[in-house]
Amino acid sequence: MRSVYEIAREIVAREGGYVNDPSDPGGATNYGVTLGTLQRLGLDLNRDGVVSTRDLRLISPDQAAEIYVTHYFKAPKLDQLPAALQASVFDMQVNAGAQAIRLLQELLGRMGHPVAVDGVLGPQTIAAAQAAAAQAAAAREPQLFADAYGIARRNYYYDLAERRPASRKYATTRAGTKGGWILRAEEFISPRFHLSAAQHRARVATWG
Repeated sequence: MRSVYEIAREIVAREGGYVNDPSDPGGATNYGVTLGTLQRLGLDLNRDGVVSTRDLRLISPDQAAEIYVTHYFKAPKLDQLPAALQASVFDMQVNAGAQAIRLLQELLGRMGHPVAVDGVLGPQTIAAAQAAAAQAAAAREPQLFADAYGIARRNYYYDLAERRPASRKYATTRAGTKGGWILRAEEFISPRFHLSAAQHRARVATWG
């Protein structure tokens, strides 16, 4: 099984370098780390007394990975989730913050393990996730719970792009193929559940 640092380095590679896309509500990022995160952590990397985009540009891949492990994996207690689920939830926690946990909590409710949908990974959510994972293992489909989460994540991205037209470029390309959000979600879904090119085109057909 991959270590959390290996997963973090994969996330850094997916996020890429410095980006400041006006249509991205998260604002400027470097290796996926936002300026808001840097300011919250007080990381004045150039020691000029102000945490700004200048500091954001200075983040190294290793620093970004350390931020992810400390503040997006260990702090929200993702290490207490079933092992098969950790990588996908971790990746989405970086990408969408507490929405990663809310999505899990909503999924658990649909699977017959209702918990409060509050974006906090507390004892009840952890216990429910462990129970759902045990059910999948008992059915000899241990990956099925992680697949269900990945599919819920993919649906979340499609629905978000549906509601927010400026974000549609992240879900589909100009050529009509899967965009970065969808490809990212499907990295954590078994190939048998990946959408075909035709299914993707049908999902975004009304977007124009």
